[in-house]
Amino acid sequence: MQMKALVTLAFSASIGLMFLILACALPEYNNWWPFFVLMFYVLAPIPSIIARRMSEDTGGSNPCKELAYFVTAALVVSAFGLPIVLARSPVAQPVIQWGACALVLAGNVVTFLTIWGFFIMADSDDVEYSMW
Repeated sequence: MQMKALVTLAFSASIGLMFLILACALPEYNNWWPFFVLMFYVLAPIPSIIARRMSEDTGGSNPCKELAYFVTAALVVSAFGLPIVLARSPVAQPVIQWGACALVLAGNVVTFLTIWGFFIMADSDDVEYSMW
C-alpha cells in the first residue's frame, strides 16, 4: 500500500507541474511569469515540517503548530492569488492571459492536494516515511 500511495502522489505531482508548464509554454500564452508559483510549492510545506520537528504532541493546542498552519495557509492563498493578480494587472495588456491563469490555478489545486496527501501519508503509523 505504501508504494502505491507514493507512486500515486508522484503521478499527481507531475500532473500539477504539467499544468503549470502548459500555462507558461503554450504558444498563445508564451509567458513565463506564472512559473514563480513554484516558489510557493517549495515554501508551503517548510513551516509544517519545522513545527513537527520543534514541538511535541501534547494533545492540546500548540502555538508552534498553529503558527505553522497560519504561515502555510498564507503561502497557499498567495499561490492562488499571484496568477489572479497577474491576470488582472491594471496596465493596458495584462501580464498573463486568463487561460494561463486557469491552468496555473488547476495546477495549484493538484499540487497542493498532493503535498497535503504526502503529509497525511507521512503521519500514518504504518509508514516508514513518518520521520517528517
